[in-house]
Amino acid sequence: MKVSEAMVRCLEEEEVTVLFGYPGAAICPFYEALALSPIRHILVRTEQNAGHAASGYARMSGKCGVCVATSGPGATNLISGIASAYMDSIPLVVITGQVDSHLLGRDVFQEVDTTGMVEPFIKHSYLLKNPADTCRVFKEAFYLAQSGRPGPVLIDVPVDVQQRETRFAYPERAAIRSYKPSSMGHIGQIRRAAEAIRHADRPLLVAGGGVFASGAGTVLKTFLEKTGMPAVHTMMGIGALPFEYPLRLGMIGVFGAEAANLALNRADLLVLAGTRVGDRSIPAPELLARDKKVIHIDIDPAEIGKNIPADIPVVGDLRLILEQLCGELEGPELNPLTDWKREALHYKKTVLLKLPSRDRPDPRAVLKALCSRMEPGGVLSADVGQNQIWAADSFEVPGGRFLTSGGMGTMGCAVPTALGARVACPDRQVVAVCGDGSFQMSMMELATMRQHNVAVKLVVFRNNRLGMVAEFQREHGKETAVCLDGSPDFVRLADAYGIPARRLSRPEEIPVALDAMFRTEGTFLLEVETDPEEPTLPPLSGAF
Repeated sequence: MKVSEAMVRCLEEEEVTVLFGYPGAAICPFYEALALSPIRHILVRTEQNAGHAASGYARMSGKCGVCVATSGPGATNLISGIASAYMDSIPLVVITGQVDSHLLGRDVFQEVDTTGMVEPFIKHSYLLKNPADTCRVFKEAFYLAQSGRPGPVLIDVPVDVQQRETRFAYPERAAIRSYKPSSMGHIGQIRRAAEAIRHADRPLLVAGGGVFASGAGTVLKTFLEKTGMPAVHTMMGIGALPFEYPLRLGMIGVFGAEAANLALNRADLLVLAGTRVGDRSIPAPELLARDKKVIHIDIDPAEIGKNIPADIPVVGDLRLILEQLCGELEGPELNPLTDWKREALHYKKTVLLKLPSRDRPDPRAVLKALCSRMEPGGVLSADVGQNQIWAADSFEVPGGRFLTSGGMGTMGCAVPTALGARVACPDRQVVAVCGDGSFQMSMMELATMRQHNVAVKLVVFRNNRLGMVAEFQREHGKETAVCLDGSPDFVRLADAYGIPARRLSRPEEIPVALDAMFRTEGTFLLEVETDPEEPTLPPLSGAF
C-alpha cells in the first residue's frame, strides 16, 4: 500500500476516531486516504486552532490528540498550538506535510524546516524519508506522546514519500532503547517522604495538572483523607482536589486566593504533587523554601529542583507514588494536625470586599452565577487575560474540569479547546469564556461548530480593551495600543453564523441572560458588557 494509506492505518491501529486539521497540497495524499477511513475529520478554520482543539480533546478523552496541517505556513501556524501543548504536558501527535524529499533545503515553494523550528518545544520529532519506517515511527510517536511526561510529537512527511509504496506491519509495542521513563517511585524516597509527613506540624499539599495527566484523582482523595492535611492547587490543578474536601483552600499564586497563599507561606512541609512550580504559582520559590521542607513528586526528573529546591525528590507517576505513600502511611497514628486544621479553616473565611456598585455587570458575579448553573462534571474552557483569572477565581463545579493555557498563556485558545473538549465528551456541558480580544483570535471557529454540530456555550466579556495589558499599563503609566475600536457587534456576528445570542448589559439581567443561554439547545453566545477599568482581582479584606 501507499505510505499515505499506511499512515491512516496506523491511526486506526492506535484507535484514533477523530482528528483536527486543515489540508493543503503537501498533505493531500494523506487526506485522500483519510477519506476512505471511518476516522472523523474536523476542519478547523486556521491551523493553530487544530492544535488547541486536539489538546482539548486529549485532556478530556484521556487519549492522544491528533492534528494535521500542510507544509510551510500550515506548519508554522501550528507552532503556538504545539508550544502550548508542550508547556502544559498534553499528549499530541502532529502530522505535517512537507515538500518533495529531493527538494529539501532548496527554499522551494512552501518549504520550512518544520522539525527544526519546533525543536525547542517538542517532545520528539520525525522527518519520515524511508517508507519502510512508517509503522515504526507512528508507533513510537504515540508511545512517546503518552508515556512519561506527556507532550507533543511531530511527524513531518514529504509529499513524494506519502505516494510511495510500503509494506504495512504495525508493531505491537514501541522499543526505544534510550527512553525508559520511571513510573514507580524509589522506595527509599517514598519512605523518606512518608516520614516527613508523619513529623510535620503544618503540611500542605499543592496539586498541579499532573493529577489529571496521571489519573490520580481517586488516590489523591484517599491520600488527603488519610493525612488530613490542607490542600491548595495551581491554575492547572483547578478541579483536581475533591470538591467536598473541607480543607480545600483554593488556588495559589499571583492571582490566587488569599487563604491558599497564607497557608502556603505558613506551611512547614510542602507536598508538590504533579506541578512544575511556575512563577505565576510561586513567584519567589527560593525564599519560600528557606523555612520549610519540600517533597516534590513529578514524572519528569528535569522539573524537580528546577524552580524550587526539593529536599525529597520523588520521580515517577503521581498516581502510583500516592498509592505507595498511602501504603507507607499505614500503621502508627498520624499527627492529628488539630491546630493547623483550625488555622487553615480560619484562612478559608477570608472575605473579599464588595466592589462599588456599577451600572455594568461584575464579571465575577456573572461567572459565579454561571458556575452555579453548570451541570456536575461540566467543563469550562478559559482564555488568557482578565477573563482567565475571573473564571479561575469563580470555578466551583462538582466533578468539573477547568481548561486553559497555563504555561504558554496563549490567547485565542478557549474556543478551539472547548470545541475539542465537546467532541471528546459530547454528553458533558462545555462553556468557553473569552475576552473580546482573545475571542477575535478564534471567532472563525464558530463556523466549525456549526459545520460539525458541536454545541458549546460562549461567554464573551466586552470591555473594548486588551484588559489585562491595559490594567498593567495603568499601574505603570498610561494605556497604549490596547483599544479594540472597530470590533464587531458579537451578537450580530453570532447571528451571521446562525447561532443564537444576546447581550448582557446590566447586573439585574444576569439570572435571565444565563437562564436563556442554558435553556437554548446547541451553541449560544452571551456578550457581557464590562467596565474597561474593571480590575483583575477585587481588593482583599485585609483581615490578615
